Amino acid sequence: MRQLSGSSLALALAFFGGVALARADETAPPSAAVQAPESSTASISREVKEIFEKSGKAVVKIRGTDEHGDLSGTGFFIDPAGTIYTAYSVGGDTDNLTVEFDGKTYPARLMMADLRSGIAILKADIATPALPIGKSETMEVATPVMAIGYPLDLPSTPSFGMVAGFDRKFLDRYFSTTHVRVNLPTQRGEAGSPLLNFKGEVVGILVAQIENGSACYALPIDAAEKIRNDFIRFGEARHGWVGTTVAQSEKPIEGSTALVTEIMKDTPAYGSGIKPGDILLQIGKTKVRQPEDIIDASF
Repeated sequence: MRQLSGSSLALALAFFGGVALARADETAPPSAAVQAPESSTASISREVKEIFEKSGKAVVKIRGTDEHGDLSGTGFFIDPAGTIYTAYSVGGDTDNLTVEFDGKTYPARLMMADLRSGIAILKADIATPALPIGKSETMEVATPVMAIGYPLDLPSTPSFGMVAGFDRKFLDRYFSTTHVRVNLPTQRGEAGSPLLNFKGEVVGILVAQIENGSACYALPIDAAEKIRNDFIRFGEARHGWVGTTVAQSEKPIEGSTALVTEIMKDTPAYGSGIKPGDILLQIGKTKVRQPEDIIDASF
């Protein structure tokens, strides 16, 4: 790089200094004023508000009774014919179901309930808006998400958080499939709320609180859609199963440590050619890398 000589440097400073002085003396017209960029906090707040205003119309309050008395929760429409997703704890074993929509109360009925996945599907015979269904597989840790629910006896309320993890068990209890752990505060009455991405698409259903409600678990919408498609095709949920006992192998083979130790009789695995000592690499379309992967593969 060519260095400026002393005289050249002085001349250059004088030149740029002159330009700076000339600009300082000029008065910028009002139209040239530069606006400060929107802060990230304000941007998130604006997006949450927009999704809440648009998507909240398809979210409903559900009321009913069970053996303990009156209960309430949240649900949301998934088609224009009044089909509703909610949590099993809200609609799975509940009588006298009603939904509050557009300022009115309508009777609802249970179409199906699946205790294993923790969801229920209701139906109200009315024309309704519907939330678009997204893909839960697009989520990753730190993905921003929001929920819309009816806490306690309060109006529809938005909540904002982010994906904290993807868990197959909690406190030594295994889920039926991987659940999404969300750092999103919840209160009683918000079970069954839709978990939304920032496109306004449903990516999960809130099914359980964690600790004091500071976080929650959501069933991925892909899993819920599998249950709904089972109901449409067969009239019931049909969970898969393999029929093997699997342990952790000492070393991986082709990337998997899922070691088959036992084959149970009268199961899909029995007579399929799988033998004790085999390493499972794939079940259906699901790659197997560790024993716990079989939970998702057989959901």
